[in-house]
Amino acid sequence: MRKKSPENVDNAITEISAIIGEDKVSVKEVDLVSYSHDYWLITLHWLLKGEVPALPNAVVWPETSDDVRKIIKVCYEHKVPLYPYGGGSGVLGGTIPESGGIVIDLKRMRHLQIDEENLILEAETGVNGYYLENYLNKKGYTMGHIPQSLYPSTLGGWIGTKATGQFSTKYGGIEDMILGLEVVIPPGTLLQFKPFPRSATGPDLKKIFIGSEGTLGIITKAWLKIWPYPEKRVLLSYVSDTLEDALDSVKRILWRGARPAVVRIYDIIETKRHFYTIDEAYGKIVTVIIIEGDSDIVNVEQRIVESEFKGKKLGEEPVEHWLQTRFIVKEASEFAPLGVVFDTIEVAVDWANAVELYNRVVRAMNSVKGTLFASAHASHFYPQGVCFYFTFAGIPPRGKTAYEYYKEVWDSAMKATIESKVQLVIIMELEGIGPSG
Repeated sequence: MRKKSPENVDNAITEISAIIGEDKVSVKEVDLVSYSHDYWLITLHWLLKGEVPALPNAVVWPETSDDVRKIIKVCYEHKVPLYPYGGGSGVLGGTIPESGGIVIDLKRMRHLQIDEENLILEAETGVNGYYLENYLNKKGYTMGHIPQSLYPSTLGGWIGTKATGQFSTKYGGIEDMILGLEVVIPPGTLLQFKPFPRSATGPDLKKIFIGSEGTLGIITKAWLKIWPYPEKRVLLSYVSDTLEDALDSVKRILWRGARPAVVRIYDIIETKRHFYTIDEAYGKIVTVIIIEGDSDIVNVEQRIVESEFKGKKLGEEPVEHWLQTRFIVKEASEFAPLGVVFDTIEVAVDWANAVELYNRVVRAMNSVKGTLFASAHASHFYPQGVCFYFTFAGIPPRGKTAYEYYKEVWDSAMKATIESKVQLVIIMELEGIGPSG
């Protein structure tokens, strides 16, 4: 909980109210509490005990880029912290106003406009993710960015966190979709990086704001690539005996140039959790694949997948099940009242080190006293490697708080991640092919 308000914060709030309108500013306790946290899973434990991580002094709702510019100018002059807020769906506590100050919620900034001739979407960054994609679909287009947080998240949140969606193997991450940005930086300067197919005039300055978590400026508008809505979609799934077999199959598919929109490989534990109705999958590894786009290209990619994947076909049912359940994330809210700590960790790794990293991280999380289970699925794929999405759940042992247990599991997982890479370097050097070879 914030113990001391920033100096001059009251003056800043008064000035902002006068400049942009009192209806765009709130100091009501209900709003301050609502904007005191995001969906960081450990905060659920605190909130259930009536503990609020930290409170802002005010919440403001700008409606234009000029509003944002004026708010930043006032906060800069009064040295008052400012926290950008989108949908509150972040899971790392990034929006917690630790030092007090003002939360700026951009959700009233949600204008959309399509340039159909150039396949570009112009969008204000407060727009809701589901609304954005639904709007495009109705017009015959897609952006292809479908994160698990699609329903509560915003475009600004995607850009600020350098987000990646479920269909990333085909469409890429948000950084691959951005053509231009509008950003307001201190002391209230509006920057515009207009959209171009490509530019070679020095460093691409807009990239420093992608993934900056709102620390360098507030992104108010973006110009993004869009695509015609897929003409055809094919659903495929397979069961493999080992994680190595499934990963190797996907690697070969990507190296041949095929780009399925969705590829997800579930380890044994997660296969049991998600595909428990499929007897053939018990104790094995399930992979779900979606191919979409132009019919001719989809047909070719389907032939490549079917010729390269070494496993037994399971048909469309597992993929349909995944499509129906992919946005359900109720475990955290169900487990927290029971005292169970539940969280996820994502780690990207090259192909050569993928299985080693998976084994080390799962083993490390399981080694922490109190852990009930640790598992993973591979959720994003690249020609050079894969991203694992690890999950753990546990009950803090006697004498440890939920946060202490949470930190211990995270520390163990990160140490295992680092050791995996160190181990690879040591092996290379011993074989005479490393830096000293």
